[in-house]
Amino acid sequence: MIGPAMSAPFVSRHAYRIAVARAPQIPIFRGYAAIAESGMPTRDPEGRKLTILLASPRGFCAGVDRAIQIVQRALERFGAPVYVRHEIVHNRHVVEELERQGAVFVEELDEIPGQYPVVFSAHGVPKSVPADAEARKLLYLDATCPLVSKVHREAEVHFNAGHHLILIGHAGHPEVIGTIGQLPPGAVTLIETIADAEALEFKEATRLAYITQTTLSIDDTIGIIEVLRRRFPAIHGPRKEDICYATTNRQSAVKSIAERCDLMLVIGAPNSSNSRRLVEVAKSCGCPAAYLVQKAEEIDWAWLETVDTVGITAGASAPELLVQQVINQLQERYDVTIEEVSVTVETTHFKLPRALTA
Repeated sequence: MIGPAMSAPFVSRHAYRIAVARAPQIPIFRGYAAIAESGMPTRDPEGRKLTILLASPRGFCAGVDRAIQIVQRALERFGAPVYVRHEIVHNRHVVEELERQGAVFVEELDEIPGQYPVVFSAHGVPKSVPADAEARKLLYLDATCPLVSKVHREAEVHFNAGHHLILIGHAGHPEVIGTIGQLPPGAVTLIETIADAEALEFKEATRLAYITQTTLSIDDTIGIIEVLRRRFPAIHGPRKEDICYATTNRQSAVKSIAERCDLMLVIGAPNSSNSRRLVEVAKSCGCPAAYLVQKAEEIDWAWLETVDTVGITAGASAPELLVQQVINQLQERYDVTIEEVSVTVETTHFKLPRALTA
């Protein structure tokens, strides 16, 4: 279960050290030991004072944890190589570390030179992909996030009930491609903005339902849904919001610190939808500047010349190690005080496929 959101952000200067000291679920991506091995320097105590507001929750969600573990367990059980269709999650550090362990990433199944195991990414795939794997007699493991699979099931239920589906999402995103691919061509209309919702036209008798990509901006999505309900009062929606708990929690954490920050650093990949949304949320909630960086080396230190308080968060595909490396770089240059601001505690855990646990 997900811990209930607190009525006001919980601020602790000590929770930061406690959090990073816990035994990690995936050690190769987290913790101070990895930072020490990286040779990162310690802070200069003579530096200018800087306050870091560390948003929590941040970084890996349960779906990302599960997807990475599926690849690692497959490598342990079947040996290298294990093939992965598309990036398992949107983060180059994760992909490169799994490549080092023996994973091979491909865009399509016809690139696999034989009957090797293959893992489908956390974003989900069209139904044609597992069908193709079966035709090729490939052992496949589906790492689709269970919350994305929930949206897939909703789409099928609505389609079987005779509804035309409106999908709120970003064109070309792997999750959107996978969701549309659950149904026959023409069964889904994709919209991205309020203007798209206002422009929709259907025959009067068309029965409608809507679903959403799981990693959208909560505030933007609410506006689109309001337009759909106003224009199509009989439209059906999901019983429970499609935007995932991790997206909601990370955006809430950013909102809780945005007005206190002179600048926000979001650690995440440029092709990560939920990471890009965190930048947008920070700016819309009062932070004067927000930047998406993949790692500490991408920080332009001119950004911080007049900054007294910097917020730090990470998208759901970004390992904590990258957050700690950013903090370490700040500690090298400034006299840093750290406050961790937590809006909720996440306890969600997703089971691994039976093929890897039996």
